[in-house]
Formats: sequence, C-alpha cells, structure tokens
Amino acid sequence: MGDALYFVHESSFVDEGTSIGAGTKIWHFSHIMSGCVIGERCNIGQNVVVSPGVTLGDGVKIQNNVSVYTGVVCEDDVFLGPSCVFTNVATPRSHVVRRDEYRQTLVRRGATVGANATIVCGHEIGAYAMVGAGAVVTKDVKPYELVVGNPAVHAGWVCSCGERLAFAGDEAEAACPACGAKYRLGGGRVEACLTK
Repeated sequence: MGDALYFVHESSFVDEGTSIGAGTKIWHFSHIMSGCVIGERCNIGQNVVVSPGVTLGDGVKIQNNVSVYTGVVCEDDVFLGPSCVFTNVATPRSHVVRRDEYRQTLVRRGATVGANATIVCGHEIGAYAMVGAGAVVTKDVKPYELVVGNPAVHAGWVCSCGERLAFAGDEAEAACPACGAKYRLGGGRVEACLTK
C-alpha cells in the first residue's frame, strides 16, 4: 500500500481508522476493520477478520480462517492456529442485539491457541499457555498450562518454547528438555525460575 511500513495483499481490505505497526503482513482475502490496533511484525494469514476494538500486540501470528471478534486482546507473541474461533457474547441470539454485552477475552504474552480450538468469551489465557487443537476453553487457562479436550481440561505444563515440562510432584522444579529453562511448580501454578 504505497509507502506504508506494512504489507497488505491486494485482495484484502483495511478500513480507515486502523492502526497497523511496521513490518506487519496481511495476506489474501482478509479484512481489518476500523478501530482495531495491530502491533509491529504481525503476520495475518489468509481469510482472517480482525473486528473493531481488537488489540493485537507485537509479533502476533494468526493463521488462516480465524475471526478475531470485538473484545479480544492478544498480547505480544501470541499464536492463533488455523480456524480457531473466538466468541464475544455468552448467550447469542439472532433476534436479540447484545453489542453492549460483549465480554473481553485476554490472551497473554506468548500463548498458543491450537487449530480449530474454540475460546468462549470472558476468559483469560495465561502467558505461554497452550490450548490444544480442537479444545473448547470454558474457563481461565493458567500461565504455562496445557489444556486439551471439550471442555478443555488440564493436561500438563509447557515451557515458553512450547515443550512439555515433567514435574516429579505437586511441589517441584523442572527443566525444559529442549532449551533448559527452569520452572517451579507450587500451589497449582508454574512460574519461571529467575536465572542469573
């Protein structure tokens, strides 16, 4: 698009009143609607809709066929897998207007939402959490938590690089087998260990 610092494929539409950061790429048949904010270095795949009021941080990757509806906020480095789904109204009806009932869904930094997963509105997906392919999220997901199934249930913990972590007990430490990062499990939550 002329001298813009971002790329938009000629088959896509970007409405006036959007904010798009440098280095972002918007591919075929996508629609970026007025009033959304997209950070730098994002990659928005084919047939994606980003609705008004959506905020995407820097480095967000959205695969093909994803609709990101009003009320969704994705922090930096979020990955949204192909055909994953967000909702924004808890009890939708065609004949009842509920635009004033949109619920926020917050996807924290570095989290992954797998292909064909459904995220029911009003929940938070914690930092570096991983939602498995096809999962249906009906409650908050903790940081570094892996959830799978319908409804999505706890299936373990993952490193910020995405590898599974193996803890020996309910109060333990583990190192990532891939990158070596260390984590501490306690009180049903995982935290990254500070390294010097």
